Amino acid sequence: MDPIGGYSVRGVYELLTSNKHVHVPPIMNLILHKQVPLKVSVFAWQMLRDRLPTKTNLATRGVISPEARYCVAGCGYLEDAQHVFLLCPHFASLWSMVRAWIGFDGVDTQAIHDHFHQFIYYTGGMKARRNFLHLIWLLCSWILWNERNNRLFKNQECTSYQLLKKVKYYSLWWLKPKQVTFVFGTQMWWSILLMCLGIG
Repeated sequence: MDPIGGYSVRGVYELLTSNKHVHVPPIMNLILHKQVPLKVSVFAWQMLRDRLPTKTNLATRGVISPEARYCVAGCGYLEDAQHVFLLCPHFASLWSMVRAWIGFDGVDTQAIHDHFHQFIYYTGGMKARRNFLHLIWLLCSWILWNERNNRLFKNQECTSYQLLKKVKYYSLWWLKPKQVTFVFGTQMWWSILLMCLGIG
């Protein structure tokens, strides 16, 4: 905490017990979601702070060589978080497919923080709708990161349609245990999900 003396437990204690206001960006308050596994929220926190082990970050830290910084999808671009989640032609198409499934149009921004905020507030409206879109954004990001890792470490890859299927299944899986009133099946969830949630 002290730029001269460095980190110390005493310094952290003084910070926590002082009256100084520690600024936390408002977007960080939106990372936690009660229906999302904690590991996904931690992942999203790392992503929004650009702390994921992308190839660019690993090269910056000297873990891999600068020549190894290119995207695992083979598109020829350097792999940073912005590229993996928003710009890569192999991964980014998931966002438009998810919007089509939910039933609204939109244009993706090229900054992760802006994309996060924009996606949640696309349609404005009720808190329940924003809460659902929040869950979907976290889920899509998690699925894209896992797809990146599967390509890199397991030499396995999914098509965009297979990734969309994962979004549909996982969203139902995450939501159903917390919703006592879920009385519909997978087929209805895939076709009229907003009506299933009562926010259509």
